[in-house]
Amino acid sequence: MDTRAAIGASLILATIGQGAVGTPVELPTSDQCIACHSDLEDAAGLDVSIGHDWRATMMAHAARDPYWQASVRRETIDHPERAEEIEDSCATCHMPAARAAAGAAGEPGQVFAHLAGGTAEAESALDGVNCAVCHRIGHEGLGEPESFDGGFRIAAGAADAPPAFGPFDVDPGLARVMHSASGLVPKQAAHIQDSALCATCHTLFTRPTGSHGTFPEQVPYLEWLHSDFAAEQSCQSCHMPDADRAPIASVLADARDGLSRHRFRGGNAFMLRLLDTYRAELGVEAPSADLLAAADATEHHLATNTARLHVARLVREDGALLFELRIENLAGHKLPTAYPSRRAWLHVVVRGADNGVLFESGALRPDGSIVGNDNDRDGTRFEPHHIEVSTPGDVQIYESVIADAQGRVTTGLL
Repeated sequence: MDTRAAIGASLILATIGQGAVGTPVELPTSDQCIACHSDLEDAAGLDVSIGHDWRATMMAHAARDPYWQASVRRETIDHPERAEEIEDSCATCHMPAARAAAGAAGEPGQVFAHLAGGTAEAESALDGVNCAVCHRIGHEGLGEPESFDGGFRIAAGAADAPPAFGPFDVDPGLARVMHSASGLVPKQAAHIQDSALCATCHTLFTRPTGSHGTFPEQVPYLEWLHSDFAAEQSCQSCHMPDADRAPIASVLADARDGLSRHRFRGGNAFMLRLLDTYRAELGVEAPSADLLAAADATEHHLATNTARLHVARLVREDGALLFELRIENLAGHKLPTAYPSRRAWLHVVVRGADNGVLFESGALRPDGSIVGNDNDRDGTRFEPHHIEVSTPGDVQIYESVIADAQGRVTTGLL
């Protein structure tokens, strides 16, 4: 796929193909799925419960994420004339079930009207990216530009038996059990393990106000597609690694290979801990132990599967110590990637024989700012890339920096 074609074809955020107007969209909330898809153990006795894993993820908390809520609010304040479009667009992938129902009724998706809860629509919205959303997406158009920007399509089916796609063939008797419990009928489909499924929400082009073009706000799928990883490893194989022989349900299901863990390992351990700390204010229902375990697993994933750093050259020349650092990206896409609020940087410390610090670059302050980062010191500036770091005031940082039409540094997406 040509990236330029993808950019050119993804101009309008609000045209989402989640179902024709007037066509009801059946997307049950996760509580109708968790009971049967929990209490699962693999061959080693490890808990691999789909429901318990999912409920502690950022996917489950996509609508309750306070950073996302604040980002949407900021854009609607900055661009009140586009507030309805902004909420509709942002609800597409953070409140997908409620947004799909609104679209079927010919109405725009909403964000802030649902945050207080109390209605069936709000409970559907606050369920985040739930089981039914991902497992009801059909294969049509996946990987094509029209599927990006939340352009997934909920598959049609019999009115009383809509499909729920999965990687396994399910015994007809067990399929009837699932239908009676959730209203959905399991159907084997390979596309559920295709990276293009993830691409529908993890490929987003933004149309800035006053502009006829777009910019790639977050495109980890396209980064992956143009990397060597595309031939070896899918999004799911990294973020949803397989369990070692486990059943897919707690009701009469046999153990099998290939069960994808629903932990959705990513880079947001900080937010998982914040959700636990402010669970009352944010209406978080996932048990504290699950959230903290998910945060620990995320940090382990970041430490072991993100990058490899090594010293390639180390010499003394003219009284100076010179060394070259090389970073191997293990992530399968850019590092960092996706929403432009993430950063990675080099923290380098040189110590003497007495363990005293002789040189340091990239130290982290308690408030989260980085010593030497021009942007942390002055929000109108940004730290340039450094081929050579020779003073403590230089720090090598990897992050997206956005500029407006006048070239001024901004954190506003529109």
